[in-house]
Amino acid sequence: MQQTKSKGRRRSRSAAHKPRGQDGPGRTGHHAPRAARPSSAKAEQQPQRREPLPLTNPVLILISAPSGGGKTTVVHQLLAARPDMTRVVTCTTREPRPGEVDGVDYYFLTAASFLKRLQAGNFLEHAIVYGHSYGTLKSEVLGKLRQGKDVLLNVDVQGAATIRERAQQDSELKRALVSVFLTPRSLEILEQRLRRRGTDSEAAIQKRLSVARREIAQWRHFDYLVISDTINEDLRRMQAIVAAEKLRVARAQAPET
Repeated sequence: MQQTKSKGRRRSRSAAHKPRGQDGPGRTGHHAPRAARPSSAKAEQQPQRREPLPLTNPVLILISAPSGGGKTTVVHQLLAARPDMTRVVTCTTREPRPGEVDGVDYYFLTAASFLKRLQAGNFLEHAIVYGHSYGTLKSEVLGKLRQGKDVLLNVDVQGAATIRERAQQDSELKRALVSVFLTPRSLEILEQRLRRRGTDSEAAIQKRLSVARREIAQWRHFDYLVISDTINEDLRRMQAIVAAEKLRVARAQAPET
């Protein structure tokens, strides 16, 4: 009798020490093996659907200033700071100044060549300034905008007025156009800049100052007014204008879904 009880106790103790989940087929009421959870690394690898962001239509930043107002310097600084922008090269019949390069600063044309392009309807705007013809080619502006490029255009006040007028009949141009007027704080500062440039006679300087007075009076027709300060401050303000205009909801395209 004692031997039988001893064997029963050993069998009971052996069953009590079986690992969980090894109770044999048909057993219930005990812990079943749990399915392995995916690791956090694998979970992070799962692609997550994101809503597409709206695209932004390109902008045409038009900068005007009186002669000596600093627009050429600002244009060069802005292009260096924003290599994604491209500059419109305009046409002129005047002679190149020292250091100017054809096709880079201007397209320097003869009077006959300019007239031929004008008669062919190639210009978006054209004007006679200080006895010389200036013009902006349609292909230089609209061609770049249609490539999705942000465009920078340095043009006189008269040309800016023509482009604004054209934009009223052209939805593509109107959507892209942003006009900025840049001017020194006073005519005295403007005169100092013209004299420091050293390229004009006294009579030419006085003529430029007379024209500048009339041009400065047109500042209200522009979208932005930048009172020229230092080169760095002028650049900072221009960058702020470009950044703000790129974020306008009116320029957004509906994203493809």
